Amino acid sequence: MDIFNDFSIGLFAMQLTILILLLFLLAKFAWKPILNSLDEREEGIQNALDQAENARKEMQNLQADNEKMIKEARAERDAMMKDAREIKDNIIAEAKEEAQEQASIMIENAKATIKQEQQAAVAELKKNVAELSIGIAQSVVKKELASQDEQLKLVEGMLQDVTLN
Repeated sequence: MDIFNDFSIGLFAMQLTILILLLFLLAKFAWKPILNSLDEREEGIQNALDQAENARKEMQNLQADNEKMIKEARAERDAMMKDAREIKDNIIAEAKEEAQEQASIMIENAKATIKQEQQAAVAELKKNVAELSIGIAQSVVKKELASQDEQLKLVEGMLQDVTLN
């Protein structure tokens, strides 16, 4: 089979015409839709890649925002704890001061009460001494003792009989 021996110009021209017609029809009706669909697919892929990149950037931004919010929350928590400690210390200090003031007042009141009781005891003692003196004087007058020695013996005897509280 020799290809060049069996060559026919008419057959060749017919095949060439059909090929050109087929290429023209493909160019007119098929290539544009095929190229358009390829372009659309390429755009779709590019859009998906862009969206993925945007989503990645947004996730990074959200993570950065979350870390910032966590740091702010920790700082706020630390500030609140510091304030709470200061308030606690102030309350304790105020309670100590108030307790000291109350203790001072109670001590002053106790001193005043002791002084009043001491004065009352001294007054009672003076009263008892006065009553005792009056009683001794009455006894001395009743017996009408003639000598001073007898009077002194009587007073000493009465003093030994009387016990002071």
